[in-house]
Amino acid sequence: MGPPAYKCRNCQTPIAYRDELLSKNYMAKTGQAFMFSHARNIVFGQKQETNLITGVYTIAGIFCSKCGEELGWKYLQASEARQKFKEGKFIIECSKISKEY
Repeated sequence: MGPPAYKCRNCQTPIAYRDELLSKNYMAKTGQAFMFSHARNIVFGQKQETNLITGVYTIAGIFCSKCGEELGWKYLQASEARQKFKEGKFIIECSKISKEY
């Protein structure tokens, strides 16, 4: 058994490891979301510019590579200097993942 992981709630495919969790203080479409430094077993949607609470970002939706469930997004670019730390990070909705211990 590997390190504790977060899995796709729909098909149980591993998406991120617990040690990649950076923050639990994010909100997404369905409510609470987590920020991760890495994600695996995902595919990307179209890149798009979106206006979020903290500014304008270029993001790409992320989907489970096994079942296609929409999980959240990856920050590709932040327009404001103080938000640049988000670039390359993943926001995954809590309602879309389950935790394995």
